[in-house]
Amino acid sequence: MEVEVKLRLADSASHQKLSDLLKPFHLITHLQENVFFDGASAELSSKLAILRLRFYNSDSRCVVSLKAKAVLVDGVSRVEEDEEDIDPAIGRACVAEPWRLGSVDSSRILRRVREEFQVADNNFVCLGGFRNVRTVFDWKDLKLELDETQYDFGTCYEIEGLQVCHFPVEEAAIVNKAMRRE
Repeated sequence: MEVEVKLRLADSASHQKLSDLLKPFHLITHLQENVFFDGASAELSSKLAILRLRFYNSDSRCVVSLKAKAVLVDGVSRVEEDEEDIDPAIGRACVAEPWRLGSVDSSRILRRVREEFQVADNNFVCLGGFRNVRTVFDWKDLKLELDETQYDFGTCYEIEGLQVCHFPVEEAAIVNKAMRRE
């Protein structure tokens, strides 16, 4: 099971400090564009589900993902996530004309959305999206993703750690240091 923990960073200075500390462990940097969709009658959002197309480095890759069955207990969210690659040209066509999501038969996830959430074939709507720069690091066998996310209303900074069940508590000082305002 994959476990993710996302921590919001205080500001751009904290983001830069953490980036500098992790620089020796840099793997790759992705320029991402995330676009979200729902059914015209809120078939997904009414069931706490999210449909997203994520484009990497312009149009070199497109991933469709469905996050569903969200449960929030004591401030901890658990979400089922299903992802698969689709042709970036198909993804761009769906962003331009969301109804096209209903006719993409090559995607197992989009078939699932139509069947499980009963979104009619031509009944998808675009909810908008955001862009971010994701820098990936391999630190002590832990995959860390440092994000700078551009929203219409401002910029958000966060770090995400995968497989944090193996994250040594004594090593958390690097993250904590970067999160503090100094």
